[in-house]
Amino acid sequence: MGQATKWIDRSSFLLLAVAAGISICWGIALERGARLGVMGFPGIYFGTRCLVQGGDPYDLNQLRSIYSTAGFTDSSSAALRQSVSLYVNLPTTFLFVAPFAWLPLAAAQTIWLILLVSSFLLAAFLVWRIAAVQAPSVALLLMFIVLANCEIIFSGGNTAGLVVSLCVIAVWCLLRDRFIAAGVVCLAVSFAIKPHDVGLVWLYFLLAGRIQRMRALKALALSVVLALAAALWVTHVAPHWLPELRSNLAEISGHGGINEPGPTSIGVNSPDMIIDLQTVVSIFVNEPNVYNPITYSVCGLLLFGWLVAVLRFSPSRQNAWFALVSVAALSMLVTYHRSYDAKLLLLAVPACAMLWAEGGPTAWIALLLSTAGVLSTSDIPLAILMRVTRNLYSPDANLAGKSFVSAVTRPAPLCLLAIAIFFLLVYVRRSRQNAENGNLPGTMLS
Repeated sequence: MGQATKWIDRSSFLLLAVAAGISICWGIALERGARLGVMGFPGIYFGTRCLVQGGDPYDLNQLRSIYSTAGFTDSSSAALRQSVSLYVNLPTTFLFVAPFAWLPLAAAQTIWLILLVSSFLLAAFLVWRIAAVQAPSVALLLMFIVLANCEIIFSGGNTAGLVVSLCVIAVWCLLRDRFIAAGVVCLAVSFAIKPHDVGLVWLYFLLAGRIQRMRALKALALSVVLALAAALWVTHVAPHWLPELRSNLAEISGHGGINEPGPTSIGVNSPDMIIDLQTVVSIFVNEPNVYNPITYSVCGLLLFGWLVAVLRFSPSRQNAWFALVSVAALSMLVTYHRSYDAKLLLLAVPACAMLWAEGGPTAWIALLLSTAGVLSTSDIPLAILMRVTRNLYSPDANLAGKSFVSAVTRPAPLCLLAIAIFFLLVYVRRSRQNAENGNLPGTMLS
C-alpha cells in the first residue's frame, strides 16, 4: 500500500508539473509576443520608475513621458493605452517594485516572473499536499485545472499572482501552526498590496480566536507600517497623488474604461474578464446607481451571515477551510476583480477534498461547484467563451433573454456566488454539529 501511494503521489506530481509547464511556456510566449507584455508588470514597472526618478506616476502626462523616454509610443489598443498610462495601484506597490525599477525592463520582467511563478507554485503545492491526503483524485483534478490556466498571470505579471500566492501561503502557515513569522509577513505584504483581495481572509483570522487574532493584528501592524512608509514617500514626491488616483480610478472604471462592469465594456469581453457581481446585474440594468447598490446589498447580507456564523461558533482548524473558501469567493464579488484574482480559489481544494472523503450528496455538490468555480475563472475556457458568446448580448432582449445571456456569458460570478453560499452553509452545519456533540475543534489534515 505504501508503494502504491508513493506511485500515485509521483504520478500526480508529474501531471501537475506538466500543467504548470503549459502555463509557464504559453505565458512566456504571450509576453514575448507583445511589446509591453500583456498589461501587467510593465505598468507597475514604469509607474515605479517614474516615482524613483522624481515624477508623479499618477499624473497622466508625467507617466507618458517615462514611456516616451524608454522608446514606447501610444498603443493603438485602447485597453493597453489605459492600462499603462492610468496608474491605479496603491502606493505600497512601489515599495516592492522599486528594486526592479533600477533594472532594464527585460531583466526586471524575467526576475519578476521567476518570483511570481515560484511563489504561486509553492502555494499550489502546499494546498495540494493537504488535499491529496484525503482525496488524491479530487486534489489532482482541481489543481491540474488551476495550474494549466495561469497563462495570463505568468504573461502579464500582474501583482494579483504574487498577492494570491502569499495569501495562500499565509493561510497554510497560520492554520498549520508552522513558520508563523513567515505566515504573518506573507499575510501583511499581500494585504498591503491588494487589501480588496486579502481583506476578508485577514478578517477571518482576526475573528478566529485569541491566537489567530494576535497573528492577524501583527500582520495588520506590519501592513500599516508599509502603507505609511509608501504614502510618505509618494506624498513627498507627488503631493497631489490621492486626488489623481481617485480621478484615474473614476476614468478607468467609468463608461468606456477597461474596468467598467457594463455588458459591452472591454473588461468583460476579454479572457481576463471582470468577475464581480456587477457584471451580471448590469446585463439587466446597465446603470451604476442600480447595479452597485444591488451588488452591495447581496454581498452585504452574505457577509453579515458569514460574520454571525464565525462569531457564534468556536474556531476549528478543519472548518476554517470552509469559512475561508466562502469569504474568498465573496470578496471577488463585492467590487472590481478579474479572473486571475480568483486563483484564490486554491483554498477550495482542501475544503472540497475533505467533503469528498466523507462521501454523500454534499461531496458531489462540493466537487461540482469547486470544479465549476475553477473552470469558469480559468484562462483557456474563458478565452473560448469570449469568442463564442461575444455577440450574444442585446440591450433590447426581454427578461428571459437577458437571464440566458447572464448565465452563459457570466458563469464566473454566478459560480462564485454559489460557492460562497454553499461553503458558508457547510461551515454552519459542521460547526453546529461540533457544538452539539461537544467535540473539540478538529485538527488539521496532515
